[in-house]
Amino acid sequence: MSKYKTIEYPEIQEAYELINEGFNKKSMIIILAECHVEYEGRARSKLEPGDRLILIKKDGTFTIHQELNLDPVNWQAPGCKNYVELTDKGELILNSKKTKPKEEIRVYLDEVYTATYYNCIDTKNLEIRGYEKHMVDLAWEKPDLLEKGFTPTRREYQTDNGFIDLMGKDKNNTLMILEFKSRKAGTNAVKQLKGYVDCFNESQEDLRAAIVAPDITDNAMELLEEYEMEFISMDPPLDLLKQKTSTLDSFF
Repeated sequence: MSKYKTIEYPEIQEAYELINEGFNKKSMIIILAECHVEYEGRARSKLEPGDRLILIKKDGTFTIHQELNLDPVNWQAPGCKNYVELTDKGELILNSKKTKPKEEIRVYLDEVYTATYYNCIDTKNLEIRGYEKHMVDLAWEKPDLLEKGFTPTRREYQTDNGFIDLMGKDKNNTLMILEFKSRKAGTNAVKQLKGYVDCFNESQEDLRAAIVAPDITDNAMELLEEYEMEFISMDPPLDLLKQKTSTLDSFF
């Protein structure tokens, strides 16, 4: 059995059939196309026609990338309902819907250059090693470094969206979810934390979530505030500071 299927410059019907087959097989779907995009949710936006890369993962993650920059121009977190439709007018449309909060992205595929679905097998999880692990160790041993009255309860807690670095309760017994970064935190760290929070939204009304890092970019802080999450400043242990280097994420 082939792990992937690809078509290049397909007719609309061919593109629809392959993309729909990818959804039915719960595969990763990758599309390069000229498209225009409409978003409705916390606000409304419209992206005029252009060449873009669309990546849809089997957990519901939906991202649209332009030629430049690290982050997608439009995206939906894991857990969304994604599907493709071919209208009577001959429009090929990708839909990504989220119910809580209500958000929807509609991608009108004006011309598909290539479309692929890929049956990925990847059961490994990223292990915490090095800087972040030392920061979590320190927070576990000296929780007041994070916040007076904080009590750690779990570390590397598994969710559908990955492993939470550290969980605990604040002085008011409110659940706290903490994501640690040893360097300046960027928007990817915020999105990662948001994915963890989404796993608790329906079952946990009272919850706090925070990025723990030496510093945070302006864009990441803006996104953090939009999600009503927090930033806690904390440096890695002193013996590790001399080894620190920059990463791409520290600039976004």
